Amino acid sequence: MGFVYDRQDLATQPRAEAVCWLLANGLGGFASTSAAFSVTRCDQGLLLAAQSPSRRFDLVHRLSETLDTAEGPGFLSTQSFADGAPAEDGYRRLRSFTWDGLPRWLYASGGVQVTRQCAMEQGANTAAVVYTVVNRSAGPCTLRVTPVFQFAPKGAPPQRPRPLRFDGGAVRCGDLAVHIAASGELTATRPTYETLYYADDEKDGRTASGIGASCCAAALTVPAGETDRLELVFSAGPTDRTGGQILRRARQRQRELMERSGFRDPVARQLACSADAFIADRPGSGGKTILAGFPFFGDWGRDTMIALPGCVLARGQYDTAKSILRTFLAYEKDGLVPNLFPEGETQPMYNSADAPLLLINCVWLYHQRTGDEDFVREAWPVMVRIARAYQTGTRFAISMDSDGLIRAGQGLDQVTWMDVRVDDILPTPRHGKPVEINAYWYSALRILARLAPLAGEDGGAYEALAEKVRRSFTEKFWMEDRGYLRDVLSGTPADEQIRCNQIWAVTMPFTMLSPEQERRVTDTVQRHLYTPFGLRTLSPEDPQFHPFYGGPQRQRDMAYHQGTVWPYPLGAWYLAYLKVHGGTARAAAQVRRMLGNMDALLREGCVGQIPEIYDGGEPGPSKGCFAQAWSVGELLRVYERLEQIEQEATGHAG
Repeated sequence: MGFVYDRQDLATQPRAEAVCWLLANGLGGFASTSAAFSVTRCDQGLLLAAQSPSRRFDLVHRLSETLDTAEGPGFLSTQSFADGAPAEDGYRRLRSFTWDGLPRWLYASGGVQVTRQCAMEQGANTAAVVYTVVNRSAGPCTLRVTPVFQFAPKGAPPQRPRPLRFDGGAVRCGDLAVHIAASGELTATRPTYETLYYADDEKDGRTASGIGASCCAAALTVPAGETDRLELVFSAGPTDRTGGQILRRARQRQRELMERSGFRDPVARQLACSADAFIADRPGSGGKTILAGFPFFGDWGRDTMIALPGCVLARGQYDTAKSILRTFLAYEKDGLVPNLFPEGETQPMYNSADAPLLLINCVWLYHQRTGDEDFVREAWPVMVRIARAYQTGTRFAISMDSDGLIRAGQGLDQVTWMDVRVDDILPTPRHGKPVEINAYWYSALRILARLAPLAGEDGGAYEALAEKVRRSFTEKFWMEDRGYLRDVLSGTPADEQIRCNQIWAVTMPFTMLSPEQERRVTDTVQRHLYTPFGLRTLSPEDPQFHPFYGGPQRQRDMAYHQGTVWPYPLGAWYLAYLKVHGGTARAAAQVRRMLGNMDALLREGCVGQIPEIYDGGEPGPSKGCFAQAWSVGELLRVYERLEQIEQEATGHAG
């Protein structure tokens, strides 16, 4: 699926900077700028190298580019600065920006056309930028490219100048280095510092400036009437790859991802390719993991277990799924799995009540697709420890009450996905018995009962407990007069708030409600929470509803789960809609119509990706992470289900 932004889309700097792009290297490293080729966030750059998914360094932050023609010099790059320096205005010469899995720009100035293409090497902290200069002017032209470095942890832009050393083949700063290979002339320059302005960070109350440094430049002079290329390769270590080789390999990989996606729908094929960006190696375990979102997040247990069914299983990546599950199985402790992994000498954080139950769900979904009984037996002891810990009690006040339901959370510990905390304030307190945790618990018990014979055990006890949970759940969560489920059982007014968490009680592999109850839940969520962008986290009719997400972190956090729209639960709602309408071709056609805005969503924000959130009042521009794994994964599950229904209908018609 290709996306083209022409001159009208890029007419002003704000418009050209409203769209960004993302490339990932399978290690946690990535490259990203705006369509104007500027960095509007400190978390962007041409080479953000990863030592692990959570230890990333902004090495090559941006490129400053000038094109000198007979009409004089002009910028190709675009960038605003915080120190009063004139902005680089390359967007004025930008004729088009194209995304087809890789970014491509076309510029025109003084009879000269310049194309720029970027790529990353899979499995390496290496990025390439390739320029093609077509000189149709009457005289020579010169393209000059100056790399701007930061050598700083991702998200922590330097606020003071840092010394650089250039030795002809690498630029060094402290213990970090960037190796540079250029097909054109690469020379040392006087060290120069600039203070960059990050417009998107300022909107969110983050640090809005950072210092970049340069000490070398590459140049290419092209005679009149000729065409030539300038290839630059930046790498955290020595490499013999040329820019052209990296570009060709990346393009071939994109074609293979598209061909292997397993989907017919072009939007689904695009999402399947986009999902690949989140899969990364985790050095500590030797296995795979899933990054929660770019540009902010590393790999989190909850996000991984939610994203895995769509981002991995729906794409047929079964070996990858098994590797990811093994990564988390290996770190189980006290019936919990990491929500955050250890880095260096730090210990894992296990503050998630849902991740362990969703791990059991993922093992089930993997087995349903593969029939891999050996892996079920491998995972079985961990799944049993999870179930036992939830029954007898474990950390973060996670335990089973006498009614069979699970309670979780205490003090300032937030252990559901609505986990934000502002100092000593919990904007969305959910201590007690959260609805989705108990939906996951019931489904996990039924799964254990089904899988027990494969492990040589009797699943009767799990079946009996599941039945007890079902009775308690329907008695205590269901409100017949209102037609929806309580969000939590805590004895507070928050219990009866209309939130999106109830939708998972309809869509888990094993559910507790009657068909009529499931239909009413789905209808209630549609009336109060549905938008084409995602589900609101709180009904607009609630006095605690926040329609806007933005500003300083405290203001953002107070709105985060208090009405803000999230695309990720939208996947469950579409699946619920299909379920309660019998999985018919007619229901599938209706969901197709509701998904009609997906092309527009994929063009906005990070091209080809689905973001983390939107405003709750009037969803418009995307916010938060510009690419979120569970947003992509859950919508992929919807497209997979649609194609199954349509294929069944076609088969029956035949």
